[in-house]
Amino acid sequence: MKDVKDVLADAKTDFRQYYCMIRNQQNMLEDHVRTGGYQQGILQNAKDFKGKVVLDVGAGSGILSMFAAKAGARKVYAVEASDMALSARKLIKANGLEHIVTVVHGRLEEVDIPEKVDIIVSEPIGVLLVHERMLESYVAARDKFLRPGGLMFPGRSRISVAPFSDSTLYTEQQNKSAFWTSANYYGIDVTSLHSDAEKEQFCQPVVGMFDPNLLISSDPCHHPIDFATITPKELHNITIPFQCTVNKTALCHGLATWFDFSFVGTDAVVTIDTSPAAPVTHWQQCRLLLRDPIAVNASQTLSGTLHMVVNEFLSYDVTLEMSLDGTKITSKNEYQLQNQLYYYTPAATAAYQAYPTTPAAS
Repeated sequence: MKDVKDVLADAKTDFRQYYCMIRNQQNMLEDHVRTGGYQQGILQNAKDFKGKVVLDVGAGSGILSMFAAKAGARKVYAVEASDMALSARKLIKANGLEHIVTVVHGRLEEVDIPEKVDIIVSEPIGVLLVHERMLESYVAARDKFLRPGGLMFPGRSRISVAPFSDSTLYTEQQNKSAFWTSANYYGIDVTSLHSDAEKEQFCQPVVGMFDPNLLISSDPCHHPIDFATITPKELHNITIPFQCTVNKTALCHGLATWFDFSFVGTDAVVTIDTSPAAPVTHWQQCRLLLRDPIAVNASQTLSGTLHMVVNEFLSYDVTLEMSLDGTKITSKNEYQLQNQLYYYTPAATAAYQAYPTTPAAS
């Protein structure tokens, strides 16, 4: 029997238990921006798939494999580490595609397939694009199985960042540690832990939809990632520099982040966008709060870096440094990307409730 240490280690480093649950697959499938975007990215480029060999990395329910088969692929290898592979086989057979799609049950890094492939498809995307570190498996599949000149679907992506102001969110996070300001809690002074408690609250990346009017700059900065060329080493240590001109006088409470990714085929480029101005996705957006906000006037510029380094939790340790250009004013904070706070305002809740429950027209 495993001891507690081993169980905790497994929980920290293995998402397979989560992804083998049908309800969790359903949550992703019901994101019709995601699922419909993948369908259109593949079917609108059927010319690239016709008669080709395809590898689906982290196949889950097998839906991308079935899209590839319907686009005319000669053979599809659907690699899935979790026991969802068993359900994928069932779905594929029920749709009469088992003669094209072969499910390979195992970790991408450990399995073998009998031939090189022409196209790799995958949905390796997490919060802030990189959480769960599935992109590393996607890149490993490219290096191990893709023919020279083969295609990656998706082929490219961007992480976007812009400063934001949200006094409500900031105050709510600050108030969560107010308990530790008591000098006489049942006769005990707990104030010595207040700073540590506040630091703990502010190290949480805030995941959720937000009103794009909270952005205080209309010129977000973009960090491109080309899945055809990026190396695993580059994914382990990501630095995103930014400089944004502010268009309204406000307190800058931190940095908002989102991403997009594109399928670049012969006949079409299809992009899935997770920005606050785009249709809702299950990825939503991610905001990083500063403990010390920066007062800024319209037309001033904020500069800094967002630095992300992989950690043992299949995620990233994140450092944000921001400065008001032309001054000595700076602010810095650190976060653990896996330690996410899901945050919904009434307006965001209404938007989420309006989330489509039926697929877009094919």
